[in-house]
Amino acid sequence: MSAQAVAQSAHAPLLRLEQVGMRFSGLLAVDALDFSVEAGQVVGLIGPNGAGKTTVFNMITGVYRPTAGRILWQGREITGAPPHRVAALGICRTFQTIRLFAGLSVRENVQAGLHLQTRQQWWQALLGTPAQRREEAAQLAQVHALLERLDLAHCADENATSLPYGLQRRVELARALIAKPRLLILDEPAAGLNDQESLELNRTILSIRDSGVTVLLVEHDMNVVMNVTDLIVCISFGRKIAQGTPEQIRNDPKVIEAYLGKDDEDDTEDDDPAATAAQAQGASP
Repeated sequence: MSAQAVAQSAHAPLLRLEQVGMRFSGLLAVDALDFSVEAGQVVGLIGPNGAGKTTVFNMITGVYRPTAGRILWQGREITGAPPHRVAALGICRTFQTIRLFAGLSVRENVQAGLHLQTRQQWWQALLGTPAQRREEAAQLAQVHALLERLDLAHCADENATSLPYGLQRRVELARALIAKPRLLILDEPAAGLNDQESLELNRTILSIRDSGVTVLLVEHDMNVVMNVTDLIVCISFGRKIAQGTPEQIRNDPKVIEAYLGKDDEDDTEDDDPAATAAQAQGASP
C-alpha cells in the first residue's frame, strides 16, 4: 500500500457504505444506502419491520454480495468479501435468532469464538504437544476472564442451550467478544429480554464501547437505542430517511411517519419513537 493510501486509511471511517444496494430478483431490498461508522461509536440502524436492516448486516458481513455500491473497511474495499475474511478483519456479529452450539457448555461455546486466533495445527491438538497445551491454557484464561466480566462464570459448565433466554443472549455476545473484534455488529440483541435484562444490556453495550470496541446495532427496543447510541441511521423500504443523534431522530417527522405508517398489527409501543420518547428520555442505562 502506498504512503498516500496509508494516510487515507488512517483518516477513513472504520466502516463506510457508499450507495450500497441489494436486489433479489425484482425486489429492491436496499437502495443507495450511505452511512459511516467512526471508531469508538455506538451506531444504531433502525426502521420498521421489513426495512432492510438485517440485509444491510448480511452485506457487511459477507453473507450477501451487494448488487450495487461499495463497502469500505478503514478505507479499503471489502465489498463481497466472504464471511471468514470479514471476521478475520475484526468484524464480528450476533444474530436475531440465537445460534449456540447445542450440547456444548457455556465455556465451550465461548471458546469456539477463538478459532481464528488458534495457531496450533490439528495434529498438535491430537498429540497434545506442549505448545498446544500452552495455547489452550491461555485461551481458557481469556474465556474465564470474559465470563467473569459478563457475569456468566457461575454457569460456565452448564449446557448453553439449557439456559434462560437472556443468559443465552449473553453467551452469544461473549462468543463474539472473545474474538477481539474492532467492530461488533449486534442484530436485535434485546429481542426477548425483559425490562431488567434490557437495562443490563444497555450497561454491557456501553462497557463494550468503553473497552475500545465499536458497535453497530439493529434494535427495535427504543429504550436501548436511545440510551446507548451516539448516532442513529433510520431506513424505510431500504432507503435512508434520516440520520442524526438520538435527540434528532426522536423528533424527526420522517422517522415518526415511517413507524406510524405501519399496519396496526405490526405496531408496538417500542417501535414507535413518538410513543416511547418520554420513557426513553427518562430511562438511564
